[in-house]
Amino acid sequence: MFTVIGIMLSGILAGYLLRSRKEMRFTGRLISYTIFLLLFLLGISVGNNEAIVNNLPEIGGKAFLIAVSATLGSLICAWVVYRYFFKKEGES
Repeated sequence: MFTVIGIMLSGILAGYLLRSRKEMRFTGRLISYTIFLLLFLLGISVGNNEAIVNNLPEIGGKAFLIAVSATLGSLICAWVVYRYFFKKEGES
C-alpha cells in the first residue's frame, strides 16, 4: 500500500516539476491507451475465470440491480437537494 502511495506521490511531484515542458503534452493520450490496455487485460482475466463465466447471468443481474438502484438514489437525492436548497419561491 505504501509503495502505491509513494509511486503516486512521486508521479505528482514529477508532473508538477515538468508541467511546463512541451514533451509532457502526450500524457493524456498515454493514460487513455494505458486504461484501454488494463481493461482489455481485465477482460482476459475474467474470461479465464470459470467461476465468473459460469455465474455471469447471476452476477450481471445483481450488478444491473445495483447500478439502477444507485442511479435512482442519486436522482432522488439530487431532486431533494435542488428542491430544498436551490429552488426559488414561486417556481413551479
